[in-house]
Amino acid sequence: MSNLNGIIKNIRNYMRMDPGISGDAQRIEQLSWILFLKVYDAKENDWAFSDEKYESIIPEHLRWQNWAHPDEKGQSITGDELLHFVNDELFTKLKALPVDSSTPVKKSIVRSVFEDTNQYMKDGVQLRKVINEIDSVNYPHL
Repeated sequence: MSNLNGIIKNIRNYMRMDPGISGDAQRIEQLSWILFLKVYDAKENDWAFSDEKYESIIPEHLRWQNWAHPDEKGQSITGDELLHFVNDELFTKLKALPVDSSTPVKKSIVRSVFEDTNQYMKDGVQLRKVINEIDSVNYPHL
């Protein structure tokens, strides 16, 4: 538990250094969408393992595993490039995912989560630090 406390403390400190975050409500909303994508990615891996025909509703380049993790060289997008990706690609496309009455809840939930969610951070370096902290958490089998 102390490791988790340290992670939460680091995340709070990174968010406090960001000019776009002005209080706990914004910190919680920011942390929520990041945690959601991390956990959803783990669930999708489980679904794909048990159903070889499973297809993600999230476009491949927007899946957590394809942008939040460092690449094979240990590099990650950060700074203005990360802000552009999150604000102009990730949020824009997840808010507009094609969902109708036949879409399974486990897929339509992505659009539902992002429809009313905001991305407040304005410092892409601090955002990268928050994402790295969340990415470092290893969840037990969900």
